[in-house]
Amino acid sequence: MSSMFNPPHPGLTLRDDILPALNLQVGEAAAHLGVDRTTLSKVLNGRAAISPAMALRIERWLGRDHGGAAEVWLAQQSAYDLWQARQVVKASKALSGIKTLKFHAA
Repeated sequence: MSSMFNPPHPGLTLRDDILPALNLQVGEAAAHLGVDRTTLSKVLNGRAAISPAMALRIERWLGRDHGGAAEVWLAQQSAYDLWQARQVVKASKALSGIKTLKFHAA
């Protein structure tokens, strides 16, 4: 199963939806999360991934019941990373030499 669309980097969700809803600037959000402004800025601009540690910080900050479940943030990051990797592989034909294994019914 392949995703037909480019999923957004989860940092963009934080930047475009969460921070405005909470009326927070980057520095304020970084302070809430216990990270420096530069670290959070890289995530918000899609230049750094949401790590498991960052996902746990977001979960603690927002709460599991209010969109903060670490699993959700990591699933979004994984979907983004996989889509990006598929585009690179497709463009480079890096997998063209790998043959699909054929299974035979017993």
